[in-house]
Parts: sequence; structure tokens; C-alpha cells
Amino acid sequence: MKSRVKSNSHGARRGSSKPALRRALDKLRVPRGSVALVWLGQAGFILKSPGGKIIAIDPYLSNSCAPLGASVGVNMDRLFPIPLAPADLKGFDALIFSHSHQDHVDPETIQPYLKAGGAGPFIAPHEAADKLRSLGAPASEIEVTWSNHTHLVGDFTLRTTFAIPGGGDDLTHVGYLVDVRDGPRLYFTCDTDYNEILSISVAPYRPDIMATVINPAFRNLSPAEAARLAKAIGPKWVIPCHHDLFPDNSLPDRLLKTNLMVHGMADAFCPLEHGKIRLFATPTPRKKRPPLA
Repeated sequence: MKSRVKSNSHGARRGSSKPALRRALDKLRVPRGSVALVWLGQAGFILKSPGGKIIAIDPYLSNSCAPLGASVGVNMDRLFPIPLAPADLKGFDALIFSHSHQDHVDPETIQPYLKAGGAGPFIAPHEAADKLRSLGAPASEIEVTWSNHTHLVGDFTLRTTFAIPGGGDDLTHVGYLVDVRDGPRLYFTCDTDYNEILSISVAPYRPDIMATVINPAFRNLSPAEAARLAKAIGPKWVIPCHHDLFPDNSLPDRLLKTNLMVHGMADAFCPLEHGKIRLFATPTPRKKRPPLA
């Protein structure tokens, strides 16, 4: 089952006051067979396609979790500045969410984005969709998703994947496979505990890139479990995330490299810099693999 998301225009304006990252994204022309990827920190990413489509996954662009953490004795104060303001998401072709936790569907990201005139479209599983509606997102612009559902955003195809929640407060966690027409295929684990069904459901689609959480303190994948999952799936690049932002939920990303080394995959380790655009081209020869939709 698939749905098509309406696209917005997002051309850069002469004399724009947009921050450097947004100006660079607007100006960037992604070569055919490639994808541009930006890590926003935590589990947030921006992708741009050769067709000029820009999408964001789980953008956390505030410090709203700091008081939430302090209320339970956990330091969740940001360790680095936001790479762009919530209002600078306006004009993106889709905002995509994996679950409803505040560092994923963030009120202080969503509401300023809406106030600036952003209106979606949004793709989210059920509980995240409910939270988006409660924050003022237009119901008509929210596409509810679930495992094995597909969405089209220009030359991006998204397939929602299975994920295991770390607690009972949101039981509709998902991950995403993202295909770029004639380009690389990416797998975002998003927040999930380990289970072999993760690899069983994703490996047949043969993603080139795997962006994986490595923060076991809250029952997400550990570096060892992420490396085990990577071995079962076989991507060319493995990107660590969700280990970097909060003092009381952080660890060195090189622990993932160490565990990849155990599986003979040290060369796949591919850390990204916050807020920096990186281009990935389809490995040659292109793998034969089933379509996502």
C-alpha cells in the first residue's frame, strides 16, 4: 500500500536571511545516482534528492528536553547548538517521524515551524500523528504510517519498517527505508531495541546505508547490537546516531567501529559531522534488489 505526498517549493530567495545550512541545501544540486545527507544530531537527518526534494526525519531543533530530564534527575541539556532553526524547515517536501518522544516530535520544533507558515506534509505512525495534531499540525497534512506502508515524495520512496519500542508510553515506533531513484538506498533504524526481525524484514531490500541508534541506556540498540544488525543486513556504510546530544545518554561513536571490526566490517564505519552536507553515490555495480513499493 502506498501514498503520494504533495510537494512544496523551496527555492532560495535573493537576499535570504536563512542560515548557512539551509542556503547550502537550497543551492545544492545533487548528482544523479546520489543523495545528500545531513545529520542534525540525535536521530535527526535531512536528505536531498537529485530531483530537488528535501525531507527531514525526526528533527529535534530545540533544548526542550532539558527541563523534562531535570524533572527526573537526568541531564538532557544539549551538548551542541542547533544547526538550523525550526522555522527553516518551512518549504521542506515532508517531515517524517518515527515515534512521539519529545526528542523526535518536539513541541519547540513543530510549533515554531507551524507559526512560520510551515504546514507539512507530515508522515508519522499513530501516536506521533496524534501528538502532531495536538501541537496544531493540520490533520489534512498528516499521513499516518505503519510497518510495510510506503510513501512517495518526488523521487524519494519511503517504506516504513518494524521497530521495537523501549517502553509502554508509545507502542507505535517505526523505522524507515528510503530509496532515491537511481541512487542509494538508506535504512534508518530509528529508536528500537534489538530483535532478529529487524534484519529479517530489512535485509531483503539491501540498503547501501544504515543509520543506527547506539544508546542502550534507554533500551535502544547498543553498539554491539547495532554491529550485529549491520552484519546481517550488509550495508556499505554504517552511520552512528542518537549517542551524542545529552550528557546522561551519550557514548563514543567509536564503540560502534570496534564492534563492526569484530564482524569484519570496520571499513563500513561512517560517522557524520553535525550540520554538514555529505553526498553518497550508489555503489557500483548497483545491487539487484526488490523495489520498496
